[in-house]
Amino acid sequence: MEEYQGKLRLVIKHYPYRYRDYSYLSAQAAEAARAQGKFWEYFDLMMAEKKLAREDLIGYAEQLQLDVARFTSELDNETHLARVEEDVQLARSLDLFQTPSFVINGRLLVGGRPIEKFRELIDAALAEVAGAN
Repeated sequence: MEEYQGKLRLVIKHYPYRYRDYSYLSAQAAEAARAQGKFWEYFDLMMAEKKLAREDLIGYAEQLQLDVARFTSELDNETHLARVEEDVQLARSLDLFQTPSFVINGRLLVGGRPIEKFRELIDAALAEVAGAN
């Protein structure tokens, strides 16, 4: 993102693994944080800490000074489950089967890959956009 500053847009879609503990819960927690304007801060904290039990997720909300009562209520009531399910349906419609998966201007890159592969696809996408203008 730093290397291509101002030229990329990062969009994260949830694709929780149905058999993995806490994946749906953590996706909903991220959306509850989004509802309070702190998605990226929350996401970064979850990825850094890598603990996704309910009490951990609520602890992250406390650390970020979210409205914890609202956050917990939204988590317990599955307020954001429909949003997460929309992302799951999108992933299925794109025939994605693994996380992480990246779509760079319509090109699919599956799994963790070297930065060079990202640069290759990003450079090609930027060249296409420049050529279309």
